[in-house]
Amino acid sequence: MSLWVDKYRPKSLAQLDYHHDLSTQLDALASSGDFPHMLVYGPSGAGKKTRVMSVLKKLYGPGAEKIKINARVFQVSSSKKVEFTLVSSIYHIEITPSDMGNNDRVVIQDLLKEIAQTQQVDVGAKQRFKTVVINEADMLTRDAQSALRRTMEKYSPNLRLILLANSTSNIIGPIKSRTLLVRVAAPSIADISQILEKVAKKEHISMPRDQEERDLIYQRIAVASDRNLRKALLIFEAMYSQNSTITTSTPISPPDWELVIGKIADSIIKKRNVETLLAIRSMLYDLIAHCIPPTVILKTLTFNLLSKVSNEIGPDLIEKSAFYDHRLRQGSKAIFHLEAMIANYMQILEKFNSN
Repeated sequence: MSLWVDKYRPKSLAQLDYHHDLSTQLDALASSGDFPHMLVYGPSGAGKKTRVMSVLKKLYGPGAEKIKINARVFQVSSSKKVEFTLVSSIYHIEITPSDMGNNDRVVIQDLLKEIAQTQQVDVGAKQRFKTVVINEADMLTRDAQSALRRTMEKYSPNLRLILLANSTSNIIGPIKSRTLLVRVAAPSIADISQILEKVAKKEHISMPRDQEERDLIYQRIAVASDRNLRKALLIFEAMYSQNSTITTSTPISPPDWELVIGKIADSIIKKRNVETLLAIRSMLYDLIAHCIPPTVILKTLTFNLLSKVSNEIGPDLIEKSAFYDHRLRQGSKAIFHLEAMIANYMQILEKFNSN
């Protein structure tokens, strides 16, 4: 039994429910025979990955959907080896080098070079090149991006790269100039409502008969998800699993990790000492262990605090958040930077209260 977000994921460009002009353009590009390197960017939950997988199916046919998971071991120094997981079909490979931290350059150099030097041997393949999908490209280190640029220049006849990123601000200029930039905007409230309506009908969910009431429920979910379609479907499924009938008064429960971050914000406001910082450290470790990205923790905590403190200290909190957001992207131990940020938050609040 799969989650709705996977069960109802479109398999082709024709099945996509929004941004139809973009789907048409991608379809024409995949059919043109001159497929370039691409940088697909947009907010989380906008449908970047779904569109890329649909493009791969258009390029290679159904074989692109037959994937397997492999583990590779890379020698990052004379005495250290690390294991790296990749998802692949016979036509493409999907990797997330940023999981390797500062060792992402090794993956880019060794793995891509190996792939690029291997010719496509399937005589029935529609394309003679392999495609590498790189997730979280905006999280790559500068060294890894420089290695990626050299790979793009040297092995372009046998290799196509599709980079996925939330923003292009951290992508170096030489990569942006060598790729086709494709922006996937977040779906509108109406788009998400339409998709939730379709899912409700297919799952035979008990909803109000009045169309206005149903629209109000879908709009509440879309707003709560911050126009993140993946999150909206997860919220909708959670509501359905907890309630036999969904009405306009059915509560929308936030994810557990958001509740934990809310507790951290309350702890910072309530008491600012070493004991509180130690307790918060434990909660931060739990969040990181449950795969909540450190940048998401930082952003969510900042906005949570801003909603609970005086507007006068808002600029100071935002300044510290921006500083440690930069540190998080440059460093390798997220817990150090998150702890330092919280200690600075405590200092700002303490200074304000003493005045």
